[in-house]
Amino acid sequence: MTIAESKVTAQGQISVPAEVRKKLGVGPGSVLEWHEQGDQVVVRRAGRYTSEDVHRALFPNSSAKGRADVKDAIRAYIRKRRARG
Repeated sequence: MTIAESKVTAQGQISVPAEVRKKLGVGPGSVLEWHEQGDQVVVRRAGRYTSEDVHRALFPNSSAKGRADVKDAIRAYIRKRRARG
């Protein structure tokens, strides 16, 4: 089902239709990612990953305790970096 259409300019630019902007939650300055999936291209908003998403992608067979350890390590690192300033 088609949500909306865009026209490509001579410079290769497109406008993202209002319906799509609302659905993706994007506005000025937002970054969109383009992914190839077979014979289709999928567009999604970039940077919507939590630390848990990243951990699951890097360590798919680890336990929930491992995720907590990573979060604690990140917090400790950030505290240490802020203390230097």
